[in-house]
Parts: sequence; structure tokens; C-alpha cells
Amino acid sequence: MSNSYEPQLTEDKFYKIWEERGYFEVDSNKSIQEEGKNFSIMMPPPNVTGRLHIGHALTFTLQDIITRYKRMDGYKTLWQPGTDHAGIATQNVVEKQLLAEGTTKEEIGREAFLKRAWEWKAESAGIMTSQLRKMGVSPAWKRERFTMDDGLQKSVKEAFVHLYNQGLIVRGNYMVNWCTHDGALSDIEVEHEDHDGKFYHIKYPFADGSGFVEVATTRPETYFGDTAVMVHPDDERYKHLIGKKIKLPLLQREVSIIADSHVAMDFGTGVVKVTPAHDQNDYEVGKRHDLEFITVFDEKGILNEYAGEFKGLERLEARDIIMKRLYEEGFVVKIEEHKHQVGHCYRCKNIVEPYISKQWFVRSEVARKSIEKTNNGEAKFFPPHWINSYNSWMGDLRDWCISRQLWWGHQIPVFYCGDCDNEWASLKDEEHTCPKCASKNISQDPDVLDTWFSSALWPFSTLGWGNGDASMDKLFSSQDMKDFYPNSLLITGFDILFFWVARMMMMGESFVGELPFNHIYLHALVRDEHGQKMSKSKGNVIDPLDMVEKYSADILRFTLAISAAQGRDIRMSTDKLEQNRNFTNKLYNAAKFLQMNVDTFPDLKGFCVESPLGRYMLSRLNVATQEVRSCMDEYRFNDAATVLYRFLWNEFCDWGIELSKADKGSIVELGAIFKESMKLLHPFMPFITEYLYHELSGTTLEASESIMIMKYPYKTKVRTKDEARFEIIMDAIISIRRAKVLVDLANQKIEKAYVKIDNISEDEKEMMRPFIARLAKVDVVEFTNEKIPDSVSDISQMCETFIPTQSIDLTPIISKLTKQDEKLQKEIDKLSSMLNNERFVANAPEDVLVKNRELLADASDKQSKVKEQLESLQC
Repeated sequence: MSNSYEPQLTEDKFYKIWEERGYFEVDSNKSIQEEGKNFSIMMPPPNVTGRLHIGHALTFTLQDIITRYKRMDGYKTLWQPGTDHAGIATQNVVEKQLLAEGTTKEEIGREAFLKRAWEWKAESAGIMTSQLRKMGVSPAWKRERFTMDDGLQKSVKEAFVHLYNQGLIVRGNYMVNWCTHDGALSDIEVEHEDHDGKFYHIKYPFADGSGFVEVATTRPETYFGDTAVMVHPDDERYKHLIGKKIKLPLLQREVSIIADSHVAMDFGTGVVKVTPAHDQNDYEVGKRHDLEFITVFDEKGILNEYAGEFKGLERLEARDIIMKRLYEEGFVVKIEEHKHQVGHCYRCKNIVEPYISKQWFVRSEVARKSIEKTNNGEAKFFPPHWINSYNSWMGDLRDWCISRQLWWGHQIPVFYCGDCDNEWASLKDEEHTCPKCASKNISQDPDVLDTWFSSALWPFSTLGWGNGDASMDKLFSSQDMKDFYPNSLLITGFDILFFWVARMMMMGESFVGELPFNHIYLHALVRDEHGQKMSKSKGNVIDPLDMVEKYSADILRFTLAISAAQGRDIRMSTDKLEQNRNFTNKLYNAAKFLQMNVDTFPDLKGFCVESPLGRYMLSRLNVATQEVRSCMDEYRFNDAATVLYRFLWNEFCDWGIELSKADKGSIVELGAIFKESMKLLHPFMPFITEYLYHELSGTTLEASESIMIMKYPYKTKVRTKDEARFEIIMDAIISIRRAKVLVDLANQKIEKAYVKIDNISEDEKEMMRPFIARLAKVDVVEFTNEKIPDSVSDISQMCETFIPTQSIDLTPIISKLTKQDEKLQKEIDKLSSMLNNERFVANAPEDVLVKNRELLADASDKQSKVKEQLESLQC
């Protein structure tokens, strides 16, 4: 073996071999598969326009760890990969390309635009998957899907047509979230942010000229669409005005003052404008009071003829111009600073408008059974508190707006007849005649479906559901659906619980009759080392590919896993990566030490471990195996990684390797145990474990089977007697080392040490003696039942140890300790004097008092230990 492990020489090479041999596919582990054990997990399909970020790295690392574990544990395993067409994001990219070329999508037409979008997809789709390969992930790449591949396009049509024919997909004029750039958005595609805006107090004059009411609004540019002014029916200030007419400022149009309990009497002036076409709450008021709905700007946000002289202005740009005119005409009372929440498009960050538009919706009742089944325990959340968030959102669920004013995506499979106004949904790619009147004047709805509609089908569309021309009652015959639906587990970020997870739940239950997942693991965010959210503007973004290049895929994976405590954000830092680089170095050096003594090592299976140290380390491996399996089965990835770290670093390397220097006969056994532990660690660190396993076996991956399809370790026997003996050995070593520190002989070899311990046999003493002598650096270790006079001693948990002092000059040691005692006493006297001074205590800041009390307690504790040492040396 070379002096250090070089991951850049192994990772790409090993990955290529794994993939070429088909190790990631469903039947790769057929030789160890157990009947009836199936495991499936879906890759959250990354956008074809995307690049791997640290959140992706966490999701896919955890998915890969559990998949490798299940594959090695004998499960028929499917990790389904794929990518998402990302409607808005992809269209935006292609539109920008066209603009850079001096043209637009409208100029080149829909067909040419879609051709360009497919070309962009072909160019960019492989970028994310190639980046995932750098992370060492092992999905079934031969089964990779795309949300707009031929089969999934059929699946989407099947789902739409089925819901349409049941009346669960409907079209109508509704108040929707509208982005003037990207069109209609669902509720969860709107990000609400605090905004430093203004409260505009405007005079609305009475039509009879008798005065005015003062109306406060944050959106004066919409007042052209006001069709009422509203007060609370119980507001004594305004009861007498209900029914009175008002003229809108700058306009001659009259509206009435109405009463509605929606008004908050203690907010603003208690008088509010009612703009039913541009406010969600006003929309409901307008329906209750049968008000006119006046839309004052178009789909691009441009004010129309209702805005009079302001026609043609963009809505937000018009605000200051409108207010300047109102001020000039004497309609402005005052303008106040006002912080409030404003909705922004999650894609382009444009301010979103409530807007009445004809759109397609999935009725909220589609989700009813999935909510019931989830709360009946048919799907389990990890951590469990996420079911509360799920229920909170689903309890207020509204109809889901699924139409998008885009060209890239699944075009809505609804056709219209231009002659008889017939409308129908169809599974066909094209319709040529109207089924009602046989007219050929046919057109398809130009909108496409929300990207999340096709993603909501992902757990079963990827398994073949609806991919063919079969009718609905013949869709469930494929073996994949039988083996892998419901999916065993979903792992994703909590931030798409409502975007994606809840929608998969409703669609899976609706079409297959079962919830799509048995278990749902939602991980938290990856933040920087200070707990701040990563962003380019802050300059604190950690690029996972840079970390792979600098450290290795194994180190990044293990760092993410050991930090991934359920329900807690991860604080990522280079310090943690460095710590785990040290871990890989520790493993490598352990293997080097073993190979310095023996060239190759057998597999543990079928090998007889006989030496006391070998039996002890095997017992510790069994304990670790039991704990790792328990943690993995409960998705406690951080706990499993911690167990592995503890066993391999603390127990095997720090103790097992060191103890073997006193028992060379155990080296072969330790090598076999270490090889088995590489299988235990493999799901977390696939590359270095593969490398070290083959190095110690005297083979290469090119010429032999990978450990990734070998059987995962299982617990055999925990040897309590061997464990107890070595606990005594390690306790005695630590105790002697502490005693040596007292006489300044910490790293020096001494002639003799005594170990006082009861109830061990002579054979046990003989077995223990060489280990204690070697690691404690003692020529002679004697066991005793008595205290040894003229010695320094240390009392530990299981024994008491003594170092004779007759041949040790204690004078300089006693002198040094005496000086420490005197120095500490002066410090104690000073602090005590200050804290006993009533004037000081009365006037000093509380934090100063707290600090001084802490210093006094620390000094007293140190002095107590110094005095104990002096007493031990002087007795």
C-alpha cells in the first residue's frame, strides 16, 4: 500500500466498474436476495436545468446509504432515478437564449420553441446525473425516467382524463395567484416575504358632495376596480353611512358603502375599498354582495381603459404616478410606512397578483381519502411531528390550480369544437373531428399542466402505471407494481412536503387505492457553520462537487450522514470535513499496519477466531453491527454513523490495533474482522471500503466481486466474558498512565507497576499482563490484593494502580505542585475578597459577578486536585 489513500485514483474507476457490471440494478444481488423482501425508493427527480447543490447531496446521500444497506441485506431493491422537465424553469432558460439571439418564442412559434426546449433538455439533462455519479450514488440507471418521456406522457393523460371524466378536474373563472411573467401559480408556489411598503390614506368623496370617508390601502393602483366601500356592520362610527354613495377619486363612477363583518374595525380607518377582481378576500365579499368584478390590468400587468388616463402603465410602475396625481387633486390624507407580507413568484421573484382567470383545477376532495389513511397510520413520518404540518396544510386545502400559461410541459389533453362548443378530454395525441357534431374545427387547450401534476404520479407512473394503451382496469398487472408499490420509503427535504409529497399521497391513493409510501423521511436544511442559510449573496454556499474534489465523495457523504439528526438542521463546515478526512486516514493506516504484518487476510465468514483479543474485537464488532442495524432500520443515519466512527476509530484502531502489538498472533483475526467492518461501513463510504477490502484480500475489484453485493454483516454473539476482561485491561492501562502523569513520567517506560483488583484468576492475570505492560509502558506488571506503600496511586473504575516511588526523585515534582498550590491560593484569596466585598457585589455588573464566581469555583477545583497529588506523594 502507498503512504496515503488517494481517492482520485479509485472513485471514478470503481464507479465505472460498478455501473458497467449492473450492480445498481434490481437483480444485481440475486445470489443473496431473500424471498418476499422488496425495497423501493424514488429519487426526487431533479430539474433538467439544475446543478447539484448541498441539499441535493444530502438527499441523495441518505437515499444511497439506505439503498446500499437494503441491497446488501438481501432485499430485491429498486432505487428509481429520473429527472423532471421543470416547466417554468426550463421555459425561462430557453426564452433567455432566444432573447440573446434577438428573437422570442412568439416570433418562432410553438413548434419551433418546443424543438429548442427538447434540444436544451438533451444538452443539460445529463449534467445533474453525471454530478450524482461523482457522489457515488447507486440508483438503477438503466431504468432512468423523464417526466415527459413517452410512457409518462401517456400516464399523465390517463390520470387527467380519468379525473376529468369523474368531474374532479374542472375549468372555470377563479381568483388565482398570477405572476405577470409566468402566469397562474398554485398557493404553495407563492413565497410570502416581509415587505417595507406604505399605507396610503385616500379621500373617497360622497357623491352628494357632503364630505368624504378616509380609506387606507397598500395597493392604490387597483382602486379603479373598486365596486364598493366597506365598513363593519357594528362600527358605530359608520353605521349611518351604510348605503350612501361615493364617487371614486378622479373618476365619475359611483359605488355604495356596504356592511360586512370581514372588516377589522381596529385596523386602519375601519373603512376599506372592495376590489373583487384583485383581492382574494374582496373576491369572496363580491360574491356575497353580488358586486361587479372589474379587472383593471391585463395578464402582463398593464393597466386598461378602466384606469382612465393611466391606461398603458405597468401596475407597479403606475403606483407613484397615480399617487402624485391624487395628491395634486387633494385626495391624499397621509402616507405611512407599513411592513406587510407580499407574495412573490417562487421562480422569478416577481410580485404575485390575485387575478381572476379561467384555469383548470383539481378538486380538493381528491385528497380526502389520502388524508384519512395517513392519519390512520398507513404512512409513517420520520420525524413524527411532520404529520402535524401535513394536517395543518391539508386541513385548509383549496382546489389546486393545475394549468400553466407555458408551452413547455404536458399540454392539457382537452379539445374544443369551434362549431358546437363541445369540450372533451382525450388520451389521443390529436383529435380531428368533434365526437358530438363531427366538425373538423378542432383546437387543443394551449396551456400545459403544472409540473407538480406529473411529479405527483412519480411513485407509480415510473413503475409502468398508465404507460401503455390499457384501460384503467388493466393498469396494475406489471410485476414492478406488485413488487415496488407502495414504495418502501421516501426521503426528501421538508420544504417540498406540500409541493410534492402531499400531492403524491393524494394521487397515489386516488389511482392505486393505496398511499404511495410506507415511510416518509423528511430531512432538514443544510446550513453554514454559523447556522445561516446558504445563499450566493452571503457568499457562504458550499458546492458539494468542490468538496468531492478537495476531500472525496466518501468524506462528504460521511460528514452529511453523521450530521443528519432527525428534525435538526445540519451545520456544515470544513472542520467537520477535515475531521472525517482524518477518519479515512485512520482506516487506511490501520489497514497498512495489518498488511505490514500479514500480506492477505481471510473473510470472517467461516473463519475461527480464537485469541482473546480476536474474540474481544469480534464481540465489539457484533455490538456495533447490532446498533448500526437498529439505527438504520429507524433511519437514524447520524446515530449509525456515530456507532461506526466509535467502533472503527476508538475501539478497533485505538485499542484493537495497539493491543495487537502485544499479541502478534491476533493480527490475522483482526484483519478478518476489519474486512467485515468494511462491509458494515460500505453504505456510508463505498469507495474506501471497497478499496481496503480488496487490498487486505490480496485481490482487485477488476478481478473479483464487489462488497456492495455481499451480505451485510449480522450480529452473531456478544462475548460478555471477553468484554469484561478487556474492560479491566483498558481500565488498568488508563489508570497507570494517569499515575505516571503524577510523577512526570507520562511517556517514559517505568520498571514496575502494581494493579490491585479482586476476583480474577491466575490464568486471567497471565492473559492481561502483556497487554497492560505493552500499552502502559511498564517492564513488570504485578497483580496485588494490598495497597502498596511508598508509591503514587490512581483509583479507576475497576482497579487501583500503584507506581513505587523509591527510585524516583520526587523533590522537583513536589516543588512544582507546591508552587501551583500557592499560586492557586493567591487567586482564590483575591476572588474571595472581591466576592465578599458588599460594595463590589452591589455595584458590579451581573455578568462580572457570574464570571468571578466561575473563576473561583474553577480555581478551588484545581487546588483540590493539586493537594490530592501532593498528599499522595508525601505520604
